[in-house]
Amino acid sequence: MSTTVFTGGTILSSYRADADEHTAVAVEDGRVIATGADALALRAAAAETVDLLGGVLAPAFGDGHAHPLQAGMERLGPQVRSCASVDEIVACVKEWADAHPEQEWIYGASYDATLAPDGMFDARWLDAAVPDRPVVLRAWDYHTVWVNSEALRRAGIDASTPEPALGRIPRRHDGSPLGILQEPGAVDLLLPHEPGRTHEERVEALRRATAEYAELGIAWVQDAWVEPAEVEAYLEASTRGLLSTRVNLALRADPVRWRDQVPGFVEARRRVEELGDPLLTAGTVKVFVDGVIENHTAAMLADYTDTPGDRGLPNWDAAELTAAAVTFDKLGFQLHLHAIGDAAARTALDVFEAVESANGVRDRRPVIAHVQVVDPVDLPRFAALGVIANFEPLWAQLDPMMVALTLPRLGPERERLQYPIRTLLASARVSFGSDWPVSSPDWRPGVATAVTRQTDDRVPEAGWTPAERIPLTDALEAYSSGVAHQAFAAARGELRPGSAPDLVWLDTDPRHVDPHDLRSVRVLGTWVAGVRRAPAPLHH
Repeated sequence: MSTTVFTGGTILSSYRADADEHTAVAVEDGRVIATGADALALRAAAAETVDLLGGVLAPAFGDGHAHPLQAGMERLGPQVRSCASVDEIVACVKEWADAHPEQEWIYGASYDATLAPDGMFDARWLDAAVPDRPVVLRAWDYHTVWVNSEALRRAGIDASTPEPALGRIPRRHDGSPLGILQEPGAVDLLLPHEPGRTHEERVEALRRATAEYAELGIAWVQDAWVEPAEVEAYLEASTRGLLSTRVNLALRADPVRWRDQVPGFVEARRRVEELGDPLLTAGTVKVFVDGVIENHTAAMLADYTDTPGDRGLPNWDAAELTAAAVTFDKLGFQLHLHAIGDAAARTALDVFEAVESANGVRDRRPVIAHVQVVDPVDLPRFAALGVIANFEPLWAQLDPMMVALTLPRLGPERERLQYPIRTLLASARVSFGSDWPVSSPDWRPGVATAVTRQTDDRVPEAGWTPAERIPLTDALEAYSSGVAHQAFAAARGELRPGSAPDLVWLDTDPRHVDPHDLRSVRVLGTWVAGVRRAPAPLHH
């Protein structure tokens, strides 16, 4: 048994306004065994005493929806995320390609889709940088790729290529592909021809990403999109002790091949459980019900305002989706459904209702991720069906993507329906996530946005859709106990005798900071499964 006593600061049982506060806590092999004077009495026999230096110890944060593997792999290619123009992206790709002549295929992410009119990027722009090797860049929504002409040529995508059933290929007037591929049905046309990342690159990406999460005080992550080859990388990273945070794998169900995937999903879960690593689980199945508003692939109940007759691109036949959900739920998997549009949200709720009818009532904690637009008549169904609404709160602001690509497609009436965080928080369970690398993994700007509904420049003054603003303590709880509930690990979301929380050490109490100043709150340490994983904060 190894005991650590934390003292010299404030110990919070949670982030609620009425949370219990203590001056000391004793933790033995990750479990809280004493607080206050009882904890101080154990110092002499403790293996370690941590002086909090006037700071705060509290339950660690979580990320209810992210893609750490893709985030880690972004670090391995051209760093185009910060580029502010198409010319900058092209120059960045050229510089990286020139420095890596051994790379036959060049992968990069995540470019800003607002840098070209209507998000339409031309293959010929990349040809100017790399004419003789394939280039594949992901947009920051990860639902679109921008490729050069050589990538199209090697994949055999030309004017004669039919429109895929579950994707789109934007074209020039002569029918030739423009250079972007939207949604898996189109993006996957590249797969038979490209090598992809190596196994070792994937393992290294997981090491980098989970270490970054630990530095941010985040101890549990829902990887919301895992393919079979990526399971192998997780198993390897776990075996080699390279994971710094807990990760739960959500295995992606394919709308065409899901029946063939069932045995593989069960076997993947068995192999993960066989490892016995407290940092790795594989208890979830992920479904993309639709796409995203920005490229008109989110499934909507009414036409897009800027394209009459277009209501998006559902990824599944409703009956097939219900059959898949019933099957995976019966096998004990948690269901995690991506739904951006209001039609997709209704479909997801219908599916969960059908699952409960077919398999009976139990504590299954189904998740709808993103919840961007929901018809008001569907909002009460979240609580009735026990559905967790997983929001990425950083998106609830008038950023360039919202202004340039989202609002013109939705129109003013549906604008007001976006991200109903406060409404759902009043009746249902809510968790927060980042969707990293789509957006920052840092909980601090996400919390700030949930509270203010403003940009970093505090625009608009009263907040965008201000009725959906939430109190600071509720936002912190959504990133901690809300995510712990989603993870079936409520005991990790509260610091009290008998619980086994992952812990974060902050230099100040975030409950008493102006939301816009949360970035100044420093993470001084993170303990996951009883082990300190992050001895020092990232330098911001």
